[in-house]
Amino acid sequence: MHRCDGQQPVFLHQVSVARNRIRVSLAPPTLIKRAWALFLSRTCGGACVSYPEVIVVGAGLAGLACARALVASRVKVLLLEGSDAPGGRVRTDVHEGFLLDRGFQVYLSAYPEGRRTLDLEALSLRRFVPGAKVWRGGRLHTVVDPLRRPVEALGHLFAPVGTFGDKLRILELRQLALSGEVEDVWQRPSRTTRRYLDELGFTEALRESFLRPFFAGIFLERELTTSSRFLEFVFRMFSSGYAAVPESGMGAIPEQLSARLPPGLLRMRAPVADVWGHRVRLADGELIAAKAVVVATDPASAVGLLPGMVPPVMNRVTCLYFAAPEPPVEGPWLLLNGEGRGRVNNVAVMSEVSPAYAPRGQALVSVSVVGATPDLDTLQAEVLAELTDWFGPAVSAWRHLRTYAIPLALPAQPPEVLEPPRRPVRLSPGLFVCGDHRDNASIDGALVSGRRAAEAVLRELERE
Repeated sequence: MHRCDGQQPVFLHQVSVARNRIRVSLAPPTLIKRAWALFLSRTCGGACVSYPEVIVVGAGLAGLACARALVASRVKVLLLEGSDAPGGRVRTDVHEGFLLDRGFQVYLSAYPEGRRTLDLEALSLRRFVPGAKVWRGGRLHTVVDPLRRPVEALGHLFAPVGTFGDKLRILELRQLALSGEVEDVWQRPSRTTRRYLDELGFTEALRESFLRPFFAGIFLERELTTSSRFLEFVFRMFSSGYAAVPESGMGAIPEQLSARLPPGLLRMRAPVADVWGHRVRLADGELIAAKAVVVATDPASAVGLLPGMVPPVMNRVTCLYFAAPEPPVEGPWLLLNGEGRGRVNNVAVMSEVSPAYAPRGQALVSVSVVGATPDLDTLQAEVLAELTDWFGPAVSAWRHLRTYAIPLALPAQPPEVLEPPRRPVRLSPGLFVCGDHRDNASIDGALVSGRRAAEAVLRELERE
């Protein structure tokens, strides 16, 4: 009985009988592979045109990390990407000479998986200042890491962003986050970020003016319902490293990963319509079989391909980009809305972080609006009106470049989602899944999940 289910048959090369014993020898490996390819082409009606050992669906960070780990173990991989370039949610568009990341994103240089996976030196990371400028009471107030910029911190010790006691509690949070090994963070008691910050004794003034907008820009939710485990992980990364962007944009990260893959392994503009068993069917009808399939798409697409998978709740963000004749602030600062009202959550002048983000003589301003996608017809005017209060009439000279409304930006991570902190990547024999929805919702989590899926695939292949 012929089947196209990815189960490789045994091809007999020779059967001999000697002294009442039957001896069976297998064909040489090359002959087996050729025969297996012929078997697939005939039993799939000519539609199965290739036979990789593993198919990875989706060339986001998780899929790229998975493919890279499999290739390192000499596994034959086919990586399928539905769009025109790798990266998934981490992409950079070039528009009128500006580099526009698809949503404001940063890379934390202390990410442990990133240090193992990426060539950080080749990315030429450009750092943000370890701190922020907070818009409150009609002016910008500077908040910096006192352990990294002690002189500057002393000068802003009495800025109206929390009390002196709040600043000591920030140091306490830092010490808690840095204690033990990084993996210990995921085993600590879990509650909401809001409750955790209250337990530490932060005043409402600091929480509303600094902590809420700062973490809302990371979690992409303003209620601070994200697990305290993720808060501690992120704070540990900020405390032991820097927030940064690659010199040529966040898209340089997937570009680096894909450039290290063998030629021909990545097929773009190859959207997958169905996954079942050990096979995938592309949107054009092409059928490809393998020993294992890894679904590494975004969560919404994964649910469409894996009907039994529970869809995660996704947090939303809208990012607006403006070209400005002059930077509204000098230096690589993150700017936070500490007023507790308005559309704007955070602002960054990306060309002050990396000059490559804007043509010479211009500045690129990124503005993030966290939460439900607002009315895009009125959003631009509302944002510009708010920022005119911040930066004055110079905002009238800004030119809108592009708006990215991202309703499926990041998986929500309330305490129950990170319990356990890592979800299974093996769904059934030969079928696997990876992505930031299987680990923590960060670039590091995506890379970890891709490696975990590859390791699970390798264990299964070894048992065959």
